[in-house]
Amino acid sequence: MNSLFEFRKLSSKNIVSPKGFSAAGMHCGIKHKKKDLALLVSEVPASVAGVFTTNAVQAAPLKITKEVVYNTGKMQALIVNSGNANACTGKQGIADAYEMQALAAKKLGIDPSLVGVASTGVIGQIMNLEPIRKGVGQLQLGNTLEHGIDFAQAILTTDTVMKNTTYSTLIDGKEVVISGTAKGSGMIEPNMATMLGFITTDANIESAELQKALSEITDLTFNSITVDGDTSTNDTVVIMANGLAGNNPLSPSHPDWDNFYSTLQIVAEDLAKAIARDGEGATKLIEVEVAGAVSDEEARKIAKTVVGSPLVKTAVFGNDANWGRIIAAVGYSGATVDPEKVSIKIGHALMVENGEPVPFSEEELITILKANEVKIYVSLGQGEGCGLAWGCDLTYDYVQINASYRS
Repeated sequence: MNSLFEFRKLSSKNIVSPKGFSAAGMHCGIKHKKKDLALLVSEVPASVAGVFTTNAVQAAPLKITKEVVYNTGKMQALIVNSGNANACTGKQGIADAYEMQALAAKKLGIDPSLVGVASTGVIGQIMNLEPIRKGVGQLQLGNTLEHGIDFAQAILTTDTVMKNTTYSTLIDGKEVVISGTAKGSGMIEPNMATMLGFITTDANIESAELQKALSEITDLTFNSITVDGDTSTNDTVVIMANGLAGNNPLSPSHPDWDNFYSTLQIVAEDLAKAIARDGEGATKLIEVEVAGAVSDEEARKIAKTVVGSPLVKTAVFGNDANWGRIIAAVGYSGATVDPEKVSIKIGHALMVENGEPVPFSEEELITILKANEVKIYVSLGQGEGCGLAWGCDLTYDYVQINASYRS
């Protein structure tokens, strides 16, 4: 880092904390009671970047937002609904997504090409736009903590908690703030997953540089979490940077680039871990750290395979120190592995060293596994590659939630 300031977390801050952003959220009637319509706005058109689901089936609103990100290169507003994904809805779904875009643009007096659209909820049901038509006019924008909370609540589906984080850093001696909010609880297997992530910043940076940074950071954060292995149709991460902090334009050659990049990465990591921690029915966050792989990419592949293993996930739920499930997942990950060089720890307890079992205390491991966060360490002895992945345990409640999702 070139600055001693680096970054710091700001408590009680949220998506509207950077200069020039406002938001709103309300219940309009898509869902029975909970908030289901949200709007995020920048005072001025902002540089924009986005990363989207790799599912071949892509929801209508996602297609519209990709047009804004890739064709316009600027975004000033984002309208979001929960309760209906507007996915697999054919030509009517596209028309409805464009109407949502137009409704928000008309309310704000801006060009529709500056408005992104995001939806989350049940797949395959035609939208009832009437509540949205009425609701858009009733949205009351503001930049207070309450407005940010309203927005964060309105984007949730089966989530049990809001997911917000904010950090600041120094760029050219000026404070730059980066905030994020996300939703995601089930069907989480990014590249991408059932998740929406929205990030705002008042940094001055062109869209091309922003896109490169977001794409790289997504691989290290949002694409390193898994709950159940399902990839959704709607997943979107969008960042808007409106430049109102007044710093000189950022690029990798800027002396404070590392400050910006690291701060954006920790915001994304916070949101990714919050999604993994809030997996449907989850009781524990699982973190897998892999070292000694032939490359960072292979290390992340192994880490994600281990954290995504249903047998590993159920063992953690049952407080069972079954390291055999861990080494089995390492072996079928598809990465380069020499079983005689593999070492495994759960928490601080060594289970396997260079492929050989190590005696351990069952009582000690039960205590470690009962914690809210369980860390698994895998060393491969193959090279310098390292990687992280996050997930959660697999519980009875996960089955119950997903068996009745449409009811």
